[in-house]
Amino acid sequence: MFDSQGKKWEVRSITRGGIYFCPSYMVGSGRSFNEKGFLQKISEIEGYIISDIESFPNIPIWRVLSKEVLKWWELGKLGNTTKISRSKALKLIARL
Repeated sequence: MFDSQGKKWEVRSITRGGIYFCPSYMVGSGRSFNEKGFLQKISEIEGYIISDIESFPNIPIWRVLSKEVLKWWELGKLGNTTKISRSKALKLIARL
């Protein structure tokens, strides 16, 4: 999705299973994570619009800049496929 200034954002939801930040073509049966593809994708976007759908009907939404997610990756705070648990995601977002 693009904002009013033409900046690209990815939309992700935090579920019971957690959240991932890699491109969707890297998630699912028969698909594999590729760090180069992830880094390329994150360099092309402004950030992520994240919702916590487990909090329905009062769903919180955050904007997280791609530079923050990249920092989490570089610090080893994301799993080796960029997937993290719901609890960990909420803790990282709360520190922003």
